[in-house]
Amino acid sequence: MTKQSLQLKIAQQLAITPQLQQAIHFLQLSTQELCQEIQVLLEKNPLLEIDDDFNEISVDSLPESDNIDTSKMMENREISSDISLDVSLDDMYSAGSPSGTFSDYCDEELLVYQGETHQTLNEYLMWQLNLTPFSEQDKAIAISLIQSIDDKGYLTSTTQDILEEQGNDEIELDEIEAVLKRIQHFDPIGIGARTLQECLMLQVNQLFPITVEIKYAKTIINDHLELLGQKDFKALQKKLNVDLQSLKLAINIIQQLQPYPGYSVNTVIPQYIIPDVSVKKIAEKWSVFINSDPIPRLKINQHYAAMEKVANKTDSQYIHQALQEANWLIKSIENRNDTLAKVCQFIVKHQQSFFNHGEEYMKPMILSDVANAISMHESTVSRITTSKYLQCPRGVFELKYFFSSHVNTKSGGEASSTAIRALIRKWIEQENYQKPLSDNKIANLLEAQGIIVARRTIAKYRESLSIPASSQRKILK
Repeated sequence: MTKQSLQLKIAQQLAITPQLQQAIHFLQLSTQELCQEIQVLLEKNPLLEIDDDFNEISVDSLPESDNIDTSKMMENREISSDISLDVSLDDMYSAGSPSGTFSDYCDEELLVYQGETHQTLNEYLMWQLNLTPFSEQDKAIAISLIQSIDDKGYLTSTTQDILEEQGNDEIELDEIEAVLKRIQHFDPIGIGARTLQECLMLQVNQLFPITVEIKYAKTIINDHLELLGQKDFKALQKKLNVDLQSLKLAINIIQQLQPYPGYSVNTVIPQYIIPDVSVKKIAEKWSVFINSDPIPRLKINQHYAAMEKVANKTDSQYIHQALQEANWLIKSIENRNDTLAKVCQFIVKHQQSFFNHGEEYMKPMILSDVANAISMHESTVSRITTSKYLQCPRGVFELKYFFSSHVNTKSGGEASSTAIRALIRKWIEQENYQKPLSDNKIANLLEAQGIIVARRTIAKYRESLSIPASSQRKILK
């Protein structure tokens, strides 16, 4: 029979307090997200305020009463009762950035986006529908058709489906087709097509005057679209029985058509990036500046803080908790900015060649390289580089962009996969489009520079750059 016993063990365990969770959370927020988070906390905590020309009231000017009414101050505010200030997230340190603010060293002034209106494709087509004379029956059919057009501009339902949707035995399929043809001549031309072939034909039929090259283009779209997709120009020339120059002109006409007409209508609200860090060369040295301008500068509301000494026990406890939370928030924001500065300073120092010469000179770098150099945990580095952007003379880059794996070289050194991608893109941009570089040829070019990369790896890098295979890059000259 098993004997049961009770044992006492002593063990250390890290307790994740709400304050530590908040500090960790702040690390992975972008500048824009941090500003939104601060706004929420400002509304919840009366001890927090934006650092402006607020007139602080001294303790001596407060009434000597134990019954201060804090009902308004406590309204709609939830303060955690589990407050502790004895936990820190890595050691606090100074970033050591040069004097001056982010905006002092930006090439352009950051403008506040005021917003604009955006019309969806569906709304744009409905607007045209309301300007077009339709009978009530045809208008109902047209509405059903428009509602079945996707963002690319293609009809996603069959005309038979639309017919059944009407629920009217008097309507025939020919009438659905007739209404569809009218919609297909709405702007943008080609809208409501069911296939790529139909979409392109709708557009090429609008070209005028009709030249011999346009006729060839129609023949290619009608009968040889697959050969065009394969870029089998010899087969196309043979099928059409035309000279090379006429074939080239016909293909140029097709290439100017829009395969996704719906995309010509702006349906996507642009996302504006506010860089979190600016890097600029000053006195032959690359310097890092944290973009703290958009982040509200916070301070403690001394008026409410002073009430802690004269309030009753319940109110005093609430103010004390709110004060601790406010202090921790300010400290967490400072820690976030200092950590960001320290990580970015290492990145800039390690990637000097990139900032001086471009991405072909990017060095391999992983999270542990940064973590070891600045004595932080990899998870901290990962969080602080998440959703953050760096602005420099070469453009705006996500911090994750500067991290890449390495490839061994013949000399025993290492090359960055980012640099290899840059070389691949450069060589392809400079290639003879009549004889595009194959993946094997690119591998040979890299090997000539001492970088050994397998053909399948080249293919993977090429695909990550959205560059098609050599057979798809061939252009008729």
